[in-house]
Amino acid sequence: MPLTRFTLRQIEAFIAVAELHSFTLAASRLGLTAQAVSQLVAELEAILGFRLFDRTTRKVALSSAGRDFLGSASTLLRHVHAADSAADDVRNRATGVVRIGAPLVLACTALPMAMRAYQKTKPKVVVRIRDVPVDHLVDRVAGGDVDLAIGPDRRTGDAVQATPLFDSAWVLWCAPDHPLARHRRAIRWAELAGVAIVSAGRDHEHSVAQMHQDMPAGTRVTPVDVVDNVSTAIGIAAQGLAVTLAPAYVGVLAKPFGLVMKRVVQPESMRKVCLYAPAGRALSPAAEGFAEFLADWVRAWSADQ
Repeated sequence: MPLTRFTLRQIEAFIAVAELHSFTLAASRLGLTAQAVSQLVAELEAILGFRLFDRTTRKVALSSAGRDFLGSASTLLRHVHAADSAADDVRNRATGVVRIGAPLVLACTALPMAMRAYQKTKPKVVVRIRDVPVDHLVDRVAGGDVDLAIGPDRRTGDAVQATPLFDSAWVLWCAPDHPLARHRRAIRWAELAGVAIVSAGRDHEHSVAQMHQDMPAGTRVTPVDVVDNVSTAIGIAAQGLAVTLAPAYVGVLAKPFGLVMKRVVQPESMRKVCLYAPAGRALSPAAEGFAEFLADWVRAWSADQ
C-alpha cells in the first residue's frame, strides 16, 4: 500500500479521537468541525481496510485493529513533528555544521572564542575549524573543502568573494633585552638593514619584500631564516636570536612570550584580514548565519587587540 495514500491530517484526526475519545473534542483540538474529523477518520478507515473505532451513541472507543495501529501512527506523527522542527531549525540557522578554514593565529585564538560566543545563541550549530596555510585559504573555499575562511587578504578570482574585516599594521616583535626594545616607539624600515629577522611562511615575501624591492641592496629587509609557523618565529624571537615581523593581531600569541612590539614606519605596512565565501554557490543557512555573526564579532575583537 503506497504511503502517499495516507495524509497527515487523517493520522492527526485518528490520534486526536483516540486520545480524547470524542469527535467533538478532537475537532476542537484540530480547529475543525466534528463532521470534518469524522470524514477524515472514515477516509483513513477506507484506505486501511478496517475500522479504527467502535462507535456508540454514548462513547467512541478504539477497535482491536485501531489499538494495533495506534502505536505505528503515533510514531509516524512524532517523526513528522521532529522533521518539521528540524526544518524550522535549518530555516532559522539554528542547526547544521559549518567548516571554516583559518591560519594558525586566528585558528587558535579568535575563532575558538567566536565559536563559544555563537554557541550561546545557536547551540545546535557545530563549527569545525580547519587549519589552512594562508596561501591555500582561497583554494579551499573555491574547492568546497570549507564553507568559509578567514585570513590575510589574497587574490580571489571569480569563484570566491572576500569581505574585508579589519586592518592590522605590520609591526616588529622582539625580546625585551633586544637592542631594538630600547629603541624609540617607531622604527624605520631602513634601520632594519642588517638586523637578524626570522619570517613566518611567505608573509615576508608577500607583505614586506615586495614593498621594498626597489630600495638599494644595502637597505633591503631580508630575513635570515624562514619558518613555516608564526609560533616558531615568535619562539625564536623570544630567545633574542632574531626579531620577527608580523601583523599586530599576533600579539595574542606574542605578548605571553614577553615580546615587545614596535611600529615600523616610512612607510607603514598594513595587513588586511578578510572573510572568504564562495561566490558561485549558496551557503547553507547555518554557514550564512555564522558568517554574519563572525564578521561583526571579529571586527569587535580586532579593536581590542
